[in-house]
Amino acid sequence: MKARELNQKKIAVDNDGYLINFNDWDEDTAQVLAERTKLGELTPKSLAILQFIRDHYKKFSFFPIVAAICKNAHEPKDCVTEKFINPLIAWKVAGLPHPDEPIISLLEAGQSPG
Repeated sequence: MKARELNQKKIAVDNDGYLINFNDWDEDTAQVLAERTKLGELTPKSLAILQFIRDHYKKFSFFPIVAAICKNAHEPKDCVTEKFINPLIAWKVAGLPHPDEPIISLLEAGQSPG
């Protein structure tokens, strides 16, 4: 586990850069996670997509269907790929817990789990 200093608070991430504590996430944390994954500056639209992913995960304990993310964020159907390269990066920047290997494989293939 690694700790990163962010605005005078430490953010714990695992060895793969996933946030350890779901509740440590905020827009500043998202920006640091985005920079670490080479995404650069997050836009308000990107943050809205991340917030939808987090809200869905918090309510249902799983990643939303990719098409539903874009629809609910009022974005084009390929918004996750356009903004985050693939859903796995969106998962990480949204501060969701480290996924299991089968989930990683699905997300890397651009598919939704479940």
